[in-house]
Amino acid sequence: MALSIEQRKQYKAIAHHLKPVVIIAGNGVTEGVIGELERALTDHELIKVKIAAGERDERAELVEELCKMVRCELVQLIGKTAILLRRNPKPNPKLSNILRAQAGKSQTGRR
Repeated sequence: MALSIEQRKQYKAIAHHLKPVVIIAGNGVTEGVIGELERALTDHELIKVKIAAGERDERAELVEELCKMVRCELVQLIGKTAILLRRNPKPNPKLSNILRAQAGKSQTGRR
């Protein structure tokens, strides 16, 4: 599922105020990290991940590998922070960052 430029802009705007929910440090990708990524993507759909290890190229490879492992889409990678997306067919409106952002826009009357 390739994201269009417009979709990427929308998701980056939603994720701007989010804090990283998963941090990958010196131990790299462990079973616990994968489990937490799966849970976070299922619940929130759009998340930030902080990669606190490695150089730029290593981080890019790690994020690419993560996306394949948890079947998600990379929205953006800036420095040590990645924004990941995996749409949930039955999202929880109280947990989904995408639905909460859309609900917030409709309540304030913005587009």
